[in-house]
Amino acid sequence: MSTQLAYHILAQLGRTRRSDDSLAMTGDEDPVFVTPWRVAAAGSAALGAVGLAVCDLWRLKTGKSQAVTIDRHAAAASLRSNTYVLQNGKKPVSWDPLAGHYPTRDGRIMFLHTNHPHHRAGALRIAGAKAETREGLADAVARWDGLALEQAIADGGCVGGLVRSREEWNAHPHGHAVAGLPLIDIVQIGDAPPRPLPRGERPLSGVRVLDLTRVLAGPTSGRVLAENGADVLHIAAPHLPYQTEILMDTGHGKRCAWVDLTQASGIETMNDLLREADVFTQGYRPGTVAARGFSPERVAALRPGIVCVSICAYGHAGPWADRRGFDSIVQNVTGLSATQGSLAKPRNLPVQALDYIAGYLGALGAMVGLARRAEQGGSWLVRISLVQVAHWLASLGTVEPGKGVADLPEPELARHLMVSNGLFGHLRHLKPVVQLSETPPFYAKPPEPLGTSPARWQ
Repeated sequence: MSTQLAYHILAQLGRTRRSDDSLAMTGDEDPVFVTPWRVAAAGSAALGAVGLAVCDLWRLKTGKSQAVTIDRHAAAASLRSNTYVLQNGKKPVSWDPLAGHYPTRDGRIMFLHTNHPHHRAGALRIAGAKAETREGLADAVARWDGLALEQAIADGGCVGGLVRSREEWNAHPHGHAVAGLPLIDIVQIGDAPPRPLPRGERPLSGVRVLDLTRVLAGPTSGRVLAENGADVLHIAAPHLPYQTEILMDTGHGKRCAWVDLTQASGIETMNDLLREADVFTQGYRPGTVAARGFSPERVAALRPGIVCVSICAYGHAGPWADRRGFDSIVQNVTGLSATQGSLAKPRNLPVQALDYIAGYLGALGAMVGLARRAEQGGSWLVRISLVQVAHWLASLGTVEPGKGVADLPEPELARHLMVSNGLFGHLRHLKPVVQLSETPPFYAKPPEPLGTSPARWQ
């Protein structure tokens, strides 16, 4: 199933099976973890497509093919990659204690995301909590009808979602809108002459990636490009909230720099960086980065031949396109969490499949765009969203979860782990999952804190 799904993903980008393709999947099919959703098949397929895209670039550079192997268990584990990180022997990632499910007055369940301080404060304020505790927030939510609170949270620029069944979501106006979108698409946004891939010993050697993303999906995309040789410059701003612990999972192989787009100097720096970039990945809501002067079309005019990758929560079409969201929220509104548990007692999946798969697809789209640029020229825009991944995952159907495990057995998990030493200290984390016969992916450097490196290309 996973191999067929990988080719189905590539077909949406116009890439058909080649006679010299070699894609092998090892390990058991779903369930790997205790979930009815086919997360191992989905993760393996996305990573298999990534591996074949790397092979296409290597073939363009050298004329040589290579074999791709994906371990399904490693692929499933990669969808909870941040949970395996140990910093000096301790887990660095934790959820805010207020995040989670809350019953409403009309018998519905609301999921609130409070990991960012301003979202936490906003949820407490909008709900009308009298105490900044879980109990205080629960009492406040219980005085609201579910749909009214969901709308108030969205109108207030905060993050939450009402738990729905799959049927209710499919009947929702945004569910209808997303159902008409492909999992991933790529469109030409400008003209440019063909440009060959840079020379180098790795598939993405010499490729410059400007990574303007946060949290998991976008940064994961940059990490995949970095593990195949790209020069990835991750951009953040000092005034924006950021879970820096996430860098210990997504920052491998990258450099991290400050650029403040609220300042004229930051806009100038961004322009300079984009004039020499090959890929521009941004993970903000549609229109947010464009409002700063960096729409895909404007970026393509600034740097003809660039590949722009847009990753967001709810997609580029439909009434919720400009709504804030994270993996956990999208799981709940689309019915994935209700299927994992029930409407009365929803449970989030044991993996953050939407984030990580969206990240893999972002890297895939970037590489397909680079191949198109090399073969036919043009500037390209790739679009992915968490909600499109949710629809795709749901379309794969379910399995009986009883045979899944809470985690991989320790001896097996150990085979998928590695250690790095750097500015974050001693890190234990997952290895790259994609195995390539000629150019094995690896991280050229350990992750570094935000703002460590200068905002310029090497």
